[in-house]
Parts: sequence; C-alpha cells; structure tokens
Amino acid sequence: MTDYSGEALPAARKKIQVKPIVQVGAGNALEIYDFMVYGYYARYISQAYFPSDNEYVSLMLTLMTFALGFFARPFGAIILGAYTDRHGRRKGLIMALTLMSIGILCIALTPTYSSIGIAAPILVIFGRLLQGFSAGAELGGVVVYLAEISPPNRRAFYTCWQVGSQQFAVMAASLIGLVMLYTMDVQDLHDWGWRIPLLIGCAVIPLMFWLRTNLQETEVFAKKKTTPTVKEICRSLVTGWRVIVTCMGMVAMATVTAQTVTTYAPTFIKSLNLGEHVGFITLFFVGLSILFWLPITAMIADRVNRKTMLIVVTVVGALSAWPLLSWLAADPTVFKFVVFELWFSFMYACYSSVQVAAMVELVPAHARTAGYSFAQAVAAAVLGGLTPAICTWLNHTFNSNAMVGVWLGFNAVLSLIAVLTLDHKQTAINQRVELH
Repeated sequence: MTDYSGEALPAARKKIQVKPIVQVGAGNALEIYDFMVYGYYARYISQAYFPSDNEYVSLMLTLMTFALGFFARPFGAIILGAYTDRHGRRKGLIMALTLMSIGILCIALTPTYSSIGIAAPILVIFGRLLQGFSAGAELGGVVVYLAEISPPNRRAFYTCWQVGSQQFAVMAASLIGLVMLYTMDVQDLHDWGWRIPLLIGCAVIPLMFWLRTNLQETEVFAKKKTTPTVKEICRSLVTGWRVIVTCMGMVAMATVTAQTVTTYAPTFIKSLNLGEHVGFITLFFVGLSILFWLPITAMIADRVNRKTMLIVVTVVGALSAWPLLSWLAADPTVFKFVVFELWFSFMYACYSSVQVAAMVELVPAHARTAGYSFAQAVAAAVLGGLTPAICTWLNHTFNSNAMVGVWLGFNAVLSLIAVLTLDHKQTAINQRVELH
C-alpha cells in the first residue's frame, strides 16, 4: 500500500484500527447525546426551569441557555486543548469526559424552579457551562486522536467518525423520544418524563470511563521529545490567527446545518404544525442518512483535492437552502419536511467528511488540539449554538418558516469564502503527508 506521494505505508498502519475509533467515539456520542436531548425537550425544560406566562419568552430563555454551553466552548478549547497538547491525547480526553459527566448529572438531577426557586436555573446554567467547557476540547480531541492514528490516504475516513459517532447519539435520542411520546401521558412527559433521556445518559457514564481509560496514547504524541508550554500554545494561536479565522469560517456551514437538522428540528416541526412524533421519526433517519453518507464521502475526500470538494458542497448548499425552505413553508407537509431534513443531512455529511480532515491538516502541529478546538468552538458558539434561537427569532419576527433557509444559505456562503482562501496546491500536499 502506498500514499499519494508513492511512499510505502508502515505495515502496522494498513489495517483500519476499529477499537480506538470506538473508544474515542463513544464518549463523543454521549457528549452530543446530551446536547441533543436538551434541544429536543427545550419546550418542557423551559417550563421546569424558566417558567413564564409567555411561552415564547420561556422558550427563548431555554434556547439561550442552550447557547451558553456553546459560549463556554472557546474557554475549554484553550484550557483543555492546551492541557491535551501538553500532557497527551488520552489524558485530555479523560479530563473532558469527567467534566462532561458532572454537567450531565447537574442538569438531570436539578429540581424544578417551583421546588427550589432561582437555584434551579442557576444550577442548569452551571451544568450547561460545564458541558460546553468540556465539549470545547472533546470534539477537537477526538478529531486529533483519530487523525494521528490514521495513514494519510485514510485521514478523512478516520476523522469522519468523530461526526459519525454523533449520529448514534441522534438516533438513540430520537428513538427514546418516540417511545416516550407513545407510552407516556402528555402531562407526565411535561412534568418529569423529559428527565428520562438525561438519566439514561447518566447511566452509561461508567462505560464511557472504562473505554477512555483503556485508550492508548497516539504514536505521534508519544514520539514527541518536548511538549509546548501553555504560553507557547497561546502564542501560536495569536501568530497563526489567519489560519484560525479560516478554520472558523470553514466550520460555519457544518455547525449551523447540524444544529438545524437535529437540535432545532423538534421546535421547527412544532412551528410547522406537523406533530412531534414526525420530528422524532425523521430525526432517526437523519442520523441514519448522515451515518450512511459519511464514510462514502470521506473516501472520496481522501482521493480528491479537499478544496475542490469543499467548494462544490458549499455552493450547492447555498443555492438550495432558500428555494427548499420556501417550498416547505408555502404548504408544510410531512413529505416536504422529510425531503428538507434528508437533503441537508446529505449536505452535512458531504461537507463535514472533508472539512474536519482539512482543518486538522491546517492547524499548527504543536498546538493541534488547541488550534482545532478553538476554531471549532468559536464558530460553534457564535453560529451553531445560537442557531435554534436565531431560527426561532427569524420565524417569529418575519412570520415565515422560510427564514430558516436564509440562515442556512448565509452560513454556506461564509464557509465558501473561507474555503476560497485555501491554497489548492498546499491543500493537496497537506493531505498526503504524515502528521508529526
């Protein structure tokens, strides 16, 4: 077997390493599962922790709390990312899982506002901030780990499982939500049933720790004779600001599309008056669709220039967003909603399968986790985390569900601009060489 430059790959790296992919992916799935559950049950959580006579105000408070978790990500990216770059990929992933677990428990077990008053929303906000802080380095840590154990000609395939693992979380959360809708009384679901998915997430935490603690350090990091100080890592982020800004732009389409077709979907389906059960069924197939297309498009991304593929996908995404949402909003039907969800789940799979690999190849080697995580976290905070709130506000303000298409199209254009700044030749070189 040879890489793109014709150099033979080490024999030990010819076989796909399934075990470490599962070990790092499982914890990442739990992280995303909890984010999804919070978004899915936003309307119930709003009444439990942010009660108001105005349902719109209550929902917006809940969605803004959801966004707070994203705003904590940049801080986690720098602090935990620097810790990972200095002390190892394995230790960083275990630390992120620890903080994430505390955050999940905090939200799942906090009594309602009617029971403990103002302490309830404060504890929930604290839990969301802690989850966001851990996610700031968790997602980047998983990507970097997978990139460092992969051969160059399979890097996109390996790293795509960071996104792939999230789809298991989407599918699990949607199935649990569907079962609850059909088996629980509406009032029970409103009062306490929404906690069940959170408690299920808590129950699998011990398994996640077992998987992470048995994880081996990457060969790339183990070979490092010296590791950078926190000061050196932060300095590299400042001096390499152009690369970081480019990466932030590249994340725009991925994070907004993901939040729109998954987290925002149950709220969107309600505004379309199509029934909650339709949303959960569709979400399962959205996760399945992304999981199906990811490895296929990743294998393509390992064979063509990453820049070319990114341009094609962003252009198609930008051009299709408004027409598709206008078509859906004009006369909402289940069929139209499913078409919208499956089309943009396909767009997301096509884009993220190559964008993740391109980013990890672009950031500075000695600050790989911090650099990738920070760019991802800032874009996710400013754009992705606010997506449910922005879409809700746009629909409410302009009285049109088609406005979701404006937000999707705008972010596809942002990513296109960022991708156009990449050097075509250097991109090809980056995807052919071993990471160091």
